[in-house]
Amino acid sequence: MTGQQLKNSILQMAVQGKLVPQDPNDEPASVLLERIRKEKEQLIKEGKIKKEKNPSYIFRGADNLPYEKIGKNEPVCIADEVPFEIPESWEWVRFSSIIELQSGQDMAPDKYNANGDGIPYITGASNIENGSVIINRWTEYGKAFAYKGDLLLTCKGTVGTMAILDEPQVHIARQIMAIRTTGEIGILYIQVVLETLVASLKAAAKSMIPGIAREDVLKSLLPLPPYAEQKRIVSKLSEIAQFVAMYSLRENALNRLYSSFPDQLRKSILQMAVQGKLIPQDPTDEPASVLLERIRAEKEQLIKAGKIKRDKHESVIFRRDNSHYEKRGSEEVCIDDEIPFEVPPSWALIRLDDIGIYRKGPFGSSLTKSMFVPKGADTVKVYEQKNAIQKDHTLGTYYITRQYYESKMRSFTVEPGDILVSCAGTIGETYVLPEQIELGIINQALMRMTIFAPIDLDYFLLYFDYVLKQTAKESSKGSAIKNIPPFEIFKKLILPLPPLEEQKRIVEKVRELESLCNSLCS
Repeated sequence: MTGQQLKNSILQMAVQGKLVPQDPNDEPASVLLERIRKEKEQLIKEGKIKKEKNPSYIFRGADNLPYEKIGKNEPVCIADEVPFEIPESWEWVRFSSIIELQSGQDMAPDKYNANGDGIPYITGASNIENGSVIINRWTEYGKAFAYKGDLLLTCKGTVGTMAILDEPQVHIARQIMAIRTTGEIGILYIQVVLETLVASLKAAAKSMIPGIAREDVLKSLLPLPPYAEQKRIVSKLSEIAQFVAMYSLRENALNRLYSSFPDQLRKSILQMAVQGKLIPQDPTDEPASVLLERIRAEKEQLIKAGKIKRDKHESVIFRRDNSHYEKRGSEEVCIDDEIPFEVPPSWALIRLDDIGIYRKGPFGSSLTKSMFVPKGADTVKVYEQKNAIQKDHTLGTYYITRQYYESKMRSFTVEPGDILVSCAGTIGETYVLPEQIELGIINQALMRMTIFAPIDLDYFLLYFDYVLKQTAKESSKGSAIKNIPPFEIFKKLILPLPPLEEQKRIVEKVRELESLCNSLCS
């Protein structure tokens, strides 16, 4: 049950006579109604209010069913209209019999001001906050008046917002109704009944109601308790309001926790995975130090083949005296402040720059829509962000000529096994290009990662995901990833490298846990 549902349930109990006990010493509501009718007749005689054309009179017939007599018409049974039973001391009555309702009237902008000249002008829900009226406009041309003690009800736009007016006199706009009671009817009890009425209207309209008309209020049935019981009901509701509010706060906190739990769980799994805490190490695994040697050998082959350039200051990370050091050329530097966590002894550390080639898409001016041509025998595909997001290399209809590709775009070519990364809008989505893809290039919203090291691509992508989430956490208050780290920073990030067999086991365990997480959170 939500906080609002709890509140609605309590209000419903209140108007059914189930919230507080009845007191046999209370003057019954029937006597109260008779007094109200006499008071209205006197006010009509004095010309203070207008006489109803067809006043309603509801009574219980000899068959114990409710009947209504309207004007001079014959009484009609309204048992099908009465929504619930009420205590013996209560009476059913139309709102029109016990309230006056003032509709609002809009004003042209030149008829109101922000200088405090005239009387307050209340325009809608924006003028009501936590049951209080906020005044920011005034007018000297008031016509539709509400007075101190009136109940203001928003009837258009944000429907159902209410407040008791504390100003001597205000002008109300079309979005507002002003309700005042006739005789000994507590306005706070009227507010309680109206809250249940608005809730039922919203439920019938599936939460969206265009507005509340005068007749929606005036023709509605009101369960009327004795005056003393009205006050007890209002007092009890005030007493339990703080508990309902506390319930709502805790509900909201639980909802936030529930919505964030899957993401937090996945982050924890990734963190444990890249720290070597997700699965036990196997002493029979070939250590990562041997894998590092193979990576360096493969890199050397690529340099000899002219596919990559030799780094004059190649990085080698090692441990000494229980600290981490990095050797670049002839220089050795302690890098303990760069190491975010300890890794198992069988693992190694390596810069991302030493395991792959990273390339962002071309500048905007070098690849514009004016350069795109229909697909043909001599065209080259332009891969887009949606290819990475939807994990589908066949999507997209953008192509460039082979000539432009050869002269300007060849360095942005993608190959099978390359990783596409979305870098705009939805950031951080990755896609490993399969075999048999069209010859193509990346556009401005993509980054290409070519991993040449003999490491498990799925493990690398786990680490990549972890790095992006950490970057998001550090760079923003929210959880959304705002940007791919700047290139120079990204390439210098340190990859915790497990033995190759352990990489595969980590990936398998992560997939197993994510599947379990999805089933628990669905």
